[in-house]
Amino acid sequence: MELDGLPASGALYRRALLGVVPGVGGRRGADVPGLELAVGGVSVDQRHLADYDRVCGFRLTDRLPATYLHVLGFPLSLRLMTSPGFPIPLTGVVHVANRITVHRPVEVGERVDFHTYAENLRPHERGRQLDVVLVGSIGGEEVWRGVSTYLGKERASGGARRDRGDRPAPPAASARWRVTPRVGTDYARVSGDHNPIHTSKLGARLFGFPRPIAHGMWSKARCLAALEPRLPEAYTVDVAFKLPVPLPSTVAFSASPNGAGWDFALHSARDGRPHLTGSVR
Repeated sequence: MELDGLPASGALYRRALLGVVPGVGGRRGADVPGLELAVGGVSVDQRHLADYDRVCGFRLTDRLPATYLHVLGFPLSLRLMTSPGFPIPLTGVVHVANRITVHRPVEVGERVDFHTYAENLRPHERGRQLDVVLVGSIGGEEVWRGVSTYLGKERASGGARRDRGDRPAPPAASARWRVTPRVGTDYARVSGDHNPIHTSKLGARLFGFPRPIAHGMWSKARCLAALEPRLPEAYTVDVAFKLPVPLPSTVAFSASPNGAGWDFALHSARDGRPHLTGSVR
């Protein structure tokens, strides 16, 4: 389905909230929808890009950060995830992993064609998870691909339980960052993702968090910004989101070279609890 332009996120979040009302939301599908959404010629607002760079710690340049293209095309994926019969409700969904592949750098003046689809619905020990794929192309050439893995929690599921074992000691910190409550509201502004678990104490408590938490894609972007001078022209950055980053808190960032790439992580500076692990290859 080709759309005339990117949908408005606000209306889609209102649709998601209605989806949890009994008798209003409709039935959930048993599998991923056979639907692919596309939109062409998406341009970049340079002021918005500069605002995003400041919030996430990137340098101000005409080259788009890898995570910015996720933000740019996310309304299209949001439209897919709020479509009738989508198997996992958006409200309360947990973003557990994200992989971004940059085939070549994208400059601010280029227009990007996006398409998105869902695949690989599978059981998880806490429910079901699936992948939402977002692809960015320019002139018919794929230049960027993002794969977001989302978990929909359910009381009973068929997924095998993991043996967590002992938690390893966190690596030595390369840097420490103070993460203030403004991270929640500022990232909501630049990303268009106004999920109240990131911006509101009441909203966070409704979903079981004692206080707001940082958005996982902000955490990924902040780590990538710390590695920015060392990134190649083409790469894949893969992260697994572990425990949420409460707002406010202090986090410890660590990074170490691994061949031609990097391994990195984000932990609590207070007790070493893991927030994110990732790699660049």
